[in-house]
Amino acid sequence: MTTSVLIVDDNPIVRESLRGVLDLSDDVRVVGEAGNGRDALTLALRHRPDVTLLDYRMPIADGLSIVDELARHTVVLALTSDASPDVIASMLRGGARGYLVHGHFDPPDLLRAVLAVAAGQGWLSPVAASVATSALREQGSRRVARDGFGLTDRERDVLDLLCDGLSNAAIAERLRLTEKTVKNHLYNAFAKLQVGSRTEAVVRWSAGTFDS
Repeated sequence: MTTSVLIVDDNPIVRESLRGVLDLSDDVRVVGEAGNGRDALTLALRHRPDVTLLDYRMPIADGLSIVDELARHTVVLALTSDASPDVIASMLRGGARGYLVHGHFDPPDLLRAVLAVAAGQGWLSPVAASVATSALREQGSRRVARDGFGLTDRERDVLDLLCDGLSNAAIAERLRLTEKTVKNHLYNAFAKLQVGSRTEAVVRWSAGTFDS
């Protein structure tokens, strides 16, 4: 089955470029384009795309103002030039399943990200993960807040590397573990964080929040 995609960006050149990349894959079908948030919601309701590529800065209604409603009808993959930690965290908390930053991914990355989020996985480009993590490391209360999760030291190590954008294989190599062990640590960590995806884990662990 092909993955249907809606492209939302106020720049027609960007939309054309994204369409050109996606049209190269037999696994992806572009079903529409929108230049603002209002039109994006209309097209999402009409076409019910599997994935919507959503820009952050747009006229009439920006990405942040519609991401929560849009995410009720389609999987949202944020794709924008804004690498602000606040924007990244807000978009992900609003319902985006992934975040890509222009200039920090290539065409194969885009296709992999689209197919990954369509399959229920999270996807953060390394720059998105590292920017958010670096900024939040400056918060003095981060360690105290994280203590409430009850993670082991090794689970913390694995999550820190996950936030840096490393794959399971890279984490295993860095910590001198097997990839299966890394997956087990992530499984246990996800349960303690009460999340269901890598993206949600990165956001929750980076924010260091704990709801008692």
